[in-house]
Amino acid sequence: MNDDFPLGLLFGLLLLLICLSAFFSSSETGMMSLNRYRLSHRANSGESRAQRVTRLLSRPDRLIGVILIGNNFVNNLAASIATIIAIHFFGDVTGPAVATTLLTITILIFSEVTPKTYAAVKPERIAYPASLVLEPMLKLLYPLVWLVNAISNGLLRLLGVKSIEGDGDNLTRDELRTVVHEAGPLVPSRHQAMLVSILDLENVTVNDIMVPRHEVSGIDLDDDLDDILTQIRTSQHTRMPIFKGDINNIIGMLHLRNAARFLSRSEVTKAAIVQEAREPYFIPESTPLHTQLLNFQKQKRRIGIVVDEYGDVEGLVTLEDILEEIVGEFTTDVASQNQDIHPQEDGSHVIDGTANIRDINKSLGWQLPTDGPKTLNGLILEHLESFPDGPVCLEIRPVRMEILEVRDNLITAARCWQAVRRTTTSS
Repeated sequence: MNDDFPLGLLFGLLLLLICLSAFFSSSETGMMSLNRYRLSHRANSGESRAQRVTRLLSRPDRLIGVILIGNNFVNNLAASIATIIAIHFFGDVTGPAVATTLLTITILIFSEVTPKTYAAVKPERIAYPASLVLEPMLKLLYPLVWLVNAISNGLLRLLGVKSIEGDGDNLTRDELRTVVHEAGPLVPSRHQAMLVSILDLENVTVNDIMVPRHEVSGIDLDDDLDDILTQIRTSQHTRMPIFKGDINNIIGMLHLRNAARFLSRSEVTKAAIVQEAREPYFIPESTPLHTQLLNFQKQKRRIGIVVDEYGDVEGLVTLEDILEEIVGEFTTDVASQNQDIHPQEDGSHVIDGTANIRDINKSLGWQLPTDGPKTLNGLILEHLESFPDGPVCLEIRPVRMEILEVRDNLITAARCWQAVRRTTTSS
């Protein structure tokens, strides 16, 4: 090799092979680092380069096969050429060792670490242009790729991998919740809260948000007619259940806009009131909110009567109650609107025993358990495991409580405040 031209040609070819090695290395990392959901969106929008990349990623074994075939070929050829050049300068004994050392460092820096790091940070800048080369290359080398994949897939099946299709990107509900939280400024925090609330609807049932039966305002047909008419005229509710004697005997639901039809008459009868009512719509207490939301839509309803497994009325739930679980309360200050919570000057709150625990948590930002009793009275009794004879202090999670009033086997009021955890260090 006395002629300078072949040596210069070898140097040029070696440089080209190092660049090709960098191309294949960055292509592999760039393809595998792409945001699959952004890619799917662009492909569905008709973007040709995204569709091309999607086709390649649909069979990751073939994609990786063609990349590694190309990468190994150029690396081995580069090693051979580097060895020839090194032998020319350092001799037959030292040349191979020098070539191995220098080429390893060169490929590591310029063909592996640098291009792969860049591809991991900017995958779209690498993957989209690389697909222009990889797709026709896959078609050209398909017989060799098929042979290599047939052998490797057989080995994978021995290891328990039965499918190599690129379809393992389905998100669980918890993973989707994490994606929403990590969206950052791309999705406003208010919208993030709404999306997470939609995901949580499956974990909440109608008896968690219903108006309990003792708070239901309804029309008892056993009452005097004048009292019933006064109740209708002064009611703040849009819809009211009609029952006879006991709320378990619900006859129908009266929309107060229909009340004008009989209130305008000279003589009003209870039969006329019942005639304007719509048949009641009953809901099992264990129905998840996401299911009930769809049921309201199918049944063209906005309110339902919640019943237990024995058919007894537990309360009622409205469409607005479910929507509030998604978008939040329709009031600006929830605590000030909640008549069961009474803020005190010392920072504590006097809370009625019948207050709903979920309402307390939403109003005050606490984390009282909601997987058991639904009211504060029930939560305290469950914690004490007995009925208190008088004032008792207790702590449930980080909330401290003092029973203030007990009446008719019911805790009617308790003072609550969030405990401040103090950490101590030992010397």
